[in-house]
Amino acid sequence: MTVTRCPWSGDNPLMIAYHDEEWGVPLHDDDKLFEFLVLDAFQAGLSWQMILKKRENLRRAFNNFNPAIIATYDQQKLDALLKDESIIRNRAKVNATIVNARAFLDVKKEFGTFDRFIWSFTDGKTINNRRTTISGIPATTKESDAMSRELKKRGFKFVGSTICYSFMQACGMVNDHILGCFRYDLTLNPRKPHPPAPSP
Repeated sequence: MTVTRCPWSGDNPLMIAYHDEEWGVPLHDDDKLFEFLVLDAFQAGLSWQMILKKRENLRRAFNNFNPAIIATYDQQKLDALLKDESIIRNRAKVNATIVNARAFLDVKKEFGTFDRFIWSFTDGKTINNRRTTISGIPATTKESDAMSRELKKRGFKFVGSTICYSFMQACGMVNDHILGCFRYDLTLNPRKPHPPAPSP
């Protein structure tokens, strides 16, 4: 069976699994939304493939991406993270994760859920784009610009418009699978049978 995917997924098993199972799937779980916020911040200037390779190490180092725990990190914990060779030891990004956990909890307290707040930038629904090539996908949109401004105002770090748009793509706030990709149709029709994974 021939399965058409977005070209960026390539032939790397991690990238294929991420494309097939996560990217663009509408996400409403607060803990997972925070995880993607962390991962997109770490991805800045790096490849997504590297982030996926480091994902489990980051999960371990950052207490399963639990914002309530991360928000309590002190200088000793920050120093320990910066000595952990299994993760991405970028001081600004590690510090941003702690700052963002605290800001995330503030938003959650104000809105009840982070989900309710973040999905407001697309009026609570997925924007289904109709891209024919990956070169036609923009780096930012007016929605990501608005999200970036509001997150920065609330104290978040590493939330420029480009990072926000990547986050929107990952969390299914926008459907940027190209036309013809099986995931585009699956996003529109979740009951459609899922194609088998490629053989190793």
